[in-house]
Parts: sequence; structure tokens; C-alpha cells
Amino acid sequence: MISVLARLRMPIPNAPPLTSEEVAALNDRLAREHPINAYYDDSPWVVRWIEGRRLDIIRDMVNARPGLRILEVGSGGGHVLRMFRDAKLTAVDVSEVFLDTARKNLAGYEVEFFKGEIEKLVLPEKSFDRIICTEVLEHTTDPRPVLAEICRLLRPDGHAVITVPVDPLIDGLKKVVRYSPVGWALGNRINWGGDHYHFHKWWPWQFVRLLERDFTVVEKRASPFDALPLRVCFKCRPARR
Repeated sequence: MISVLARLRMPIPNAPPLTSEEVAALNDRLAREHPINAYYDDSPWVVRWIEGRRLDIIRDMVNARPGLRILEVGSGGGHVLRMFRDAKLTAVDVSEVFLDTARKNLAGYEVEFFKGEIEKLVLPEKSFDRIICTEVLEHTTDPRPVLAEICRLLRPDGHAVITVPVDPLIDGLKKVVRYSPVGWALGNRINWGGDHYHFHKWWPWQFVRLLERDFTVVEKRASPFDALPLRVCFKCRPARR
């Protein structure tokens, strides 16, 4: 039998879409193979620096205030939401493994947890002031319904913060590093984080086109910095129809 991961990587004519159970199993596998706490705490220093810059940008773009309702789509281990202790938080993920980690990391916070694909949960329309979706869409079979649902859930005066890795650039840099002394020293740690679970790879201009189906991009910043955009962060407002 062809694995779920292989089905996503190989063009199989007339293949049925993944079931919710298959999506959950795939993400549980990712969570077990690449423990999220270890990624943030024990990855090579350059990765921690880049991800720290990404978190700083997200914090600035969210611009949280006490009492705001903040949803994170693909909340992973809760490392992003725990920056917003005074907000009313909602964490959504398809992986029970990730959610178990998030419950521990967010102990003491005002937070609700939901397991499932965001577009299938039917949360109340226009019920969140901020929605965060960071390093998630590249893992989805189809990001379009996810973005449409984020737009539906945002309050008219709210905004979303959406980030993606710039995989075409990252892949090129990894090829250079892999054959250098640094690459030999890192070994398999150069693939830290599960990049082989990415099913979409975008340059920033390509991702903007995808966003503009539902949003107006009002700010764009990159981690670690704009001249080296390994992670690109977008602040978006719902597009006026």
C-alpha cells in the first residue's frame, strides 16, 4: 500500500483526497519524528536565531492587547500562542501529539483547544480579532480553503498574520552547506524540522498571489532579515468584496 506521504508526493491519477484521519495520522507522524520542543530548544543555533526573529515579527504584527481573541491555525506545541498571555486564546491543530504538547506549554493560560482541520470545525463567523497561521500552509494538501476559512473567521477590523518558509531559497542554501565543512559537522541535522513534509514551495511573490484571493497584504517582513528572506511574514486584512 502506498503511504499517505508517498501519495502526496507522487502524481496519482484520480487519487481520492486525504481523509481527516489520514491528515491527522500524517501530522502525528511529523510531530513524533520532529518533537516541537526540541526544535525550539535544541536545534542548531542558526535555526534558533532565525525562528526567534520569526517569533519577534509575529509578536509585532499581532500587536496584542489584553482580552483580544486570538486563534492560531496549526498551533503546534503552543510556542507562538504563549507570547500572548493576556489574550483569550484558541489553539487548533490536526495532531493530537502537537495538542498534548501545547496543553503543557500553555498551562495557566486562558485557552481553548480544538482538534481538526480548521475549515471543517465550523467555528463562529467573525469571532476572532487576530488569527495566526505560521509555517503551516506548506504542510496542507490545499491551502486555499484554509485561507478562506481564516478570512471568514476574522472580525472586520481584525487581521491575520501568516508566515511561510521560502523553500526554494532554503533548498538552494542547504545544497551549498551540505557539501561544506559545516554540512559535514551537522550531518542529518541540516534537515532538522521535517522539511520533507512540505508539499508546497513558494517564492514570496507566488505566495502573495495566493493570499490575494482572500486578503489585502498590508505589511511584509522577513526572517532573519529582508535581504535573506528564509521565513516571510505577512500581515493581512480581509479583502473587501
